[in-house]
Amino acid sequence: MIPSNIKALILDMDGVIWKGDAPIGDLAATFRRIRERGLKFVFATNNGTKTPEDYQHTLADFGVEVNAPQIVTSALGIAFMLSQKYPRGTKIFMIGEDGIRVALEEKGFEVVGVEDAPQAEAVVMGIDRGINFQKVAEATLLVRAGRPFYTTNTDRTFPTPRGEIPGSGAWVSVVTAATGVEPIIAGKPFPYLMELALERLGTSKEETLVVGDRLETDIAAGQAVGCPTALVLSGVSKREEAKEWNPTIIAESLAVLVA
Repeated sequence: MIPSNIKALILDMDGVIWKGDAPIGDLAATFRRIRERGLKFVFATNNGTKTPEDYQHTLADFGVEVNAPQIVTSALGIAFMLSQKYPRGTKIFMIGEDGIRVALEEKGFEVVGVEDAPQAEAVVMGIDRGINFQKVAEATLLVRAGRPFYTTNTDRTFPTPRGEIPGSGAWVSVVTAATGVEPIIAGKPFPYLMELALERLGTSKEETLVVGDRLETDIAAGQAVGCPTALVLSGVSKREEAKEWNPTIIAESLAVLVA
């Protein structure tokens, strides 16, 4: 199913590799097949809740051994974006989890909580399973006061074994509705994560297949940088929705794609 010119894969994670904490299929067997075919791969995920090392350990638990640099997250993307604009030591108000916090702190930023939010010079949002009214209120106040507003991604939902639950975009929309301000987006469908993944792979866009389960983020991002794309139906988007996006390949799952 994969064209013979393809030498590498850029893989989404949620909806392609797993749903929630449940693996999709026999991941160890799937990645043995990928390696047997001589395909290089990196992961590029809009989910910034975990660090690359956290994802590395999770994959190892499922029988897939990778190096941390093979994992590119939107949290890394947003930290890089901010580092291009703000000096080390800049205070950032963050709604998010450890993946974003660690990425920001590694770039030298000081992450502040609700008590010190008025000191922040920028607002960063991602998925936060500890979100509450006070966090959203502080973000709203800061954005209305003119602080720059960033998000890892605007995915409206997040796939789990029971179905889709609110994603980063759902929470971001609350602040946008309250302020009239759209955030600056680090993740897919914008091309930064794809460009970083291609850099780490060392392959050309023509020989790199972008694999994802969301048409409006994964497939759109791959197409934006000129890569062929593969939609897998194990996550969010449905086959009948794919016509207007025209992915190069449609497969039931990653395992079927690489068989």
